[in-house]
Amino acid sequence: MIARCAIPLAVLVVAASMVAPVASALAQNYPSRPITIISPYAVGGTTDLIGRIMAERMQAALGQPVIVENVTGANGTIGVGRVARAPGDGYTLDVGQLATHVTNGVLYRLPYDLVTDFEPVALVGSIPLVIAAKKAMPASDLTEFIAWLKANPNKASQGVAGVGSTTHIYGILFQKATGTRFQFIPYRGVAPAVLDLVAGNIEMAIADPISALPQVQAKTIKPYAVTTSNRLSIMPEIPTVDEAGLPGFHMTNWYALFAPKRTPKNIIEKLNRVVVDALGDPAVRARFAEQGVETFPREQQTPEALRALQKADIEKWRPIIKAAGIKAE
Repeated sequence: MIARCAIPLAVLVVAASMVAPVASALAQNYPSRPITIISPYAVGGTTDLIGRIMAERMQAALGQPVIVENVTGANGTIGVGRVARAPGDGYTLDVGQLATHVTNGVLYRLPYDLVTDFEPVALVGSIPLVIAAKKAMPASDLTEFIAWLKANPNKASQGVAGVGSTTHIYGILFQKATGTRFQFIPYRGVAPAVLDLVAGNIEMAIADPISALPQVQAKTIKPYAVTTSNRLSIMPEIPTVDEAGLPGFHMTNWYALFAPKRTPKNIIEKLNRVVVDALGDPAVRARFAEQGVETFPREQQTPEALRALQKADIEKWRPIIKAAGIKAE
């Protein structure tokens, strides 16, 4: 029979009292080595670009290399899972978004919890989307395109950034708003889908400005509308959905930095200060503006504001996804 060893209460109290000073010391010395930001989508998309712009500016402020690593697959769940399993020491972060930190929690049986297994750092920016078709599409504007889709049910396909991604969900909402039917083709990100749109292998995409802009400028795709109430300064020739005949179809995606749970509060506060300083840098804001990325007001750049937005969006999108019958493959 094994005897149980009772640990004196005084020992437990002393041990607990030592944790806070150790954590504080680690935070004061932070960072003492390179930091990795996981981008859970393919190179060239909005998530990747935002991560790289932020990493460059954060590196200068923190005095340590900040490396962006693309860990793709399963609509971002693989990359985010890497961060969930990482130590909470501030050396592994992820640039997340609406899909990775909201809708994936409804679509997948995740081995981690999107709320309790992460510490929010800061909201970075948001973007509207561009509704576009392949160059050979006969429709010249959004109204004609919707009419073409209605006349050709299930003959068109939309490229999406994975099953259950925001582009997939927006495509389903587009179908409901227009009374159209078409197929969905999943990719590892929006950028690869846009390349297939250029090649004419799919008929349409609802893409971020970063992925769409080069092709719009090269006139290799047909942009019909942006999913916002104001035209984009980088693509002023593209009408809004309100102007193009689909009023109120306003869709945006937000991007933010998250850390693993149990990351010390003072490390989160330091990271937040660095992010806020970066977002106040005119050079960073100009680079974002060139890609159609809008930064959030200062009062929305706190960890608390990010957590509130995440929870609100989970409650908003859960019933929409369930009602649409979207299931991850």
